[in-house]
Amino acid sequence: MNLLLTKFPRSGRTLRIKLLAGVAVAGIAGLGLAGFANVVTLPAMAQSSVPAAAQMMPSFADIVAKVRPAVVSVKVKLEQAAMKGEDGQDFAIPDLPPGHPLEKFFRQFRDQNKGPNKGAPKQFGMAQGSWFFISADGYVVTNNHVVENAVEVTLTTDEGKSLVAKIIGRDPKTDLALLKTVTPGPYAFVPFAGTSPRVGDWVVAVGNPFGLGGTVTAGIVSARGRDIGSGPYDDYIQIDAPVNKGNSGGPTFNLNGEVVGVNTAIYSPSGGSVGIAFAIPAETVATVIGSLKDGGSVARGYLGVQIQPVTQDIADSLGLSEAKGALVSDAQVGTPAAEAGLKAGDTITQVNGEAMAGPREVSRRISQIKPGDTAKITYLRGGKELVAMVKLATLPDQKTAMADPSAATKTSPAFGLMLAPSKDGNGVVVTDLDPSGIGSEKGIQKGDLILEINGKAVSRPADIRQGIEDAKKEGRKAVILRVKSDEGVRFVALAFPKA
Repeated sequence: MNLLLTKFPRSGRTLRIKLLAGVAVAGIAGLGLAGFANVVTLPAMAQSSVPAAAQMMPSFADIVAKVRPAVVSVKVKLEQAAMKGEDGQDFAIPDLPPGHPLEKFFRQFRDQNKGPNKGAPKQFGMAQGSWFFISADGYVVTNNHVVENAVEVTLTTDEGKSLVAKIIGRDPKTDLALLKTVTPGPYAFVPFAGTSPRVGDWVVAVGNPFGLGGTVTAGIVSARGRDIGSGPYDDYIQIDAPVNKGNSGGPTFNLNGEVVGVNTAIYSPSGGSVGIAFAIPAETVATVIGSLKDGGSVARGYLGVQIQPVTQDIADSLGLSEAKGALVSDAQVGTPAAEAGLKAGDTITQVNGEAMAGPREVSRRISQIKPGDTAKITYLRGGKELVAMVKLATLPDQKTAMADPSAATKTSPAFGLMLAPSKDGNGVVVTDLDPSGIGSEKGIQKGDLILEINGKAVSRPADIRQGIEDAKKEGRKAVILRVKSDEGVRFVALAFPKA
């Protein structure tokens, strides 16, 4: 059974509930008193031995009464793609015999749904989700994926009042959106928590699952810092409170009634809740929403490096004492990093004095610094710790396209790789590889361009062979290649087979 990671978007499904309680009650009643003749009452001492704490189950009623007026359900009118047939083409008249009575019907249907320019018509659908007020004057927060194609947004408060809202700004990288009601307030609102929840803390989720309206579920924080592969700044809180489709954009509260996260995704084999849900932390939400409110977009700091994790093989090949930090695979020309002296092969260990475990922490920390501010970057080069003061730029929207490597003719085996020089003499092209070789196991592919081995530039296959021999003489456990592909530049460590 495959598990699915689902962003609970647009709940429009009909929920059928079978009421089984009446059957159970009737069955018990049918037993009569005789059915309970052998029931034994526990001794008073045994009953009193149950701990007092176990007899007092927590109640969230006070918290719910406090926060529920600030949580709203939403209906979004979405612009969808034009009507398509099964083959993905625009709707066409079925193949009917000439004069068939349905031929005229289908022709009229097609023509009526065409625009003035005979193009495909616009199609619209509906989505449902959850939102919450963060200010008395009508600002509301939800997920970006709920409203990214919205043409009309309607909110429904807990009292049943309908409100029209407009989009102020969206941030796809964190899947957050800020909207504001057209009708002035005041509205009941909820604050963001000033401290992060701990693993094991109780949390309460309020939202609009399956379009049922305000619904409350409770659970605990299961984990922190989850990376679910949804974006470059993943740092999710995992909770086990049941959340489902339609909960998207809804808040998760601590026991003080403060927002600790925004529900965004679930991990599920069926699309329904299995007790694994992910929420964007309140500190991230507050930062992003603040930027959207001020300028309608989020300006993030830009360092200008491609970075990757430091594996144990890479640490061995570089002579690092531990596999931590972010390895710079490329410092792009003209970027803040390159101008500050950072280059490929450096390992970033700290940003503004804060230790960095890996690339994800570096990317997230740099994104939190405003463009134009200076970041203190601590890094390792050749076993020495160095510091660079980098004035950050604004994160560009597009990445520079990578050039494809040239075809080659000459080959030479190395770690299961067949190699040849590139046409311009800059690097060595992988022309073929052994599927069971070490290079293939490490993700190297046909067409990749090897730029360096152990920090030295290469232009011929012989340079690769020489780098391997030099590493063996120096007693290294692995060689490290700097490899360029369509996806960018990265380091790949190839360990020598054990004798």
